[in-house]
Amino acid sequence: MGYLTKVQAVERGKGHRSFYLICPAALAQALEMEKGETIEWVVEDKWTLKIRRGEAKAAQAHRRRHER
Repeated sequence: MGYLTKVQAVERGKGHRSFYLICPAALAQALEMEKGETIEWVVEDKWTLKIRRGEAKAAQAHRRRHER
């Protein structure tokens, strides 16, 4: 199943633009994503963009230590 989202662009002064891709909440929940997680963007080709999760397990372990 796919999730559609639109690319958003924000102008930040002279010639500085930021582009945002929103991850739908249902997808983030299915992937058990956490706030502050590191995501690596990997360009496979012009039409394929992959993401890799970097520190999910480290963030979860850190949170568990502080919950005790």
